[in-house]
Amino acid sequence: MNLKFEKIIRRTTVLENTGLSKSTLYNRLKEGVFPPPISLGARAVGWVESECEKVIQAMVAGYSEQQLKDLVQEIVASRTVTL
Repeated sequence: MNLKFEKIIRRTTVLENTGLSKSTLYNRLKEGVFPPPISLGARAVGWVESECEKVIQAMVAGYSEQQLKDLVQEIVASRTVTL
């Protein structure tokens, strides 16, 4: 059985990859135009790298705010575990 695990990245890496400030990242999360983090424990979160990459590519492609919201909703809805 060959399992493929998603890579989890922390906030500093998300900020480096996007060029966003911390406050802008959290504003985009609140607006629903960036995928939310997942819990890694009681006081730690991380982002799924592939989800962030999809949104960054959509931003580069010029997606509107509504298109980004739709994409993020699709991403969150497709979060499943396949073992």
